[in-house]
Amino acid sequence: MLVSDLIKLIDAEEQTTGVLDQTIACGYTCDLLSWVMAKGKANCAWVTVQTHMNVVAVASLHDMACVVCPEGVRMEEASVAKAAQEGIAVLSSPKTAYDICALLHEAGVPSV
Repeated sequence: MLVSDLIKLIDAEEQTTGVLDQTIACGYTCDLLSWVMAKGKANCAWVTVQTHMNVVAVASLHDMACVVCPEGVRMEEASVAKAAQEGIAVLSSPKTAYDICALLHEAGVPSV
């Protein structure tokens, strides 16, 4: 699945531009950054309500495909700019984290 496919699947709005062609190899949801640092994987779609710059640092550390903010949460503009610079898509979906993960699972995307 590509990030562009995920956008359609979860009715997301893209906060970054030009980084939609990354392949999503797995999905994960967690709001504890140290836990994601330990468990994250490359090409992951990470679902979190966190929106600060450290989220981008963790996503970049693992070369993640995207960060998905559920329930209409929007990432801070400085964080979005840094994510775009790092080649990480930032998405905002009206769906809950639970629903996003269920849809990823139904689409055949495994967890980390």
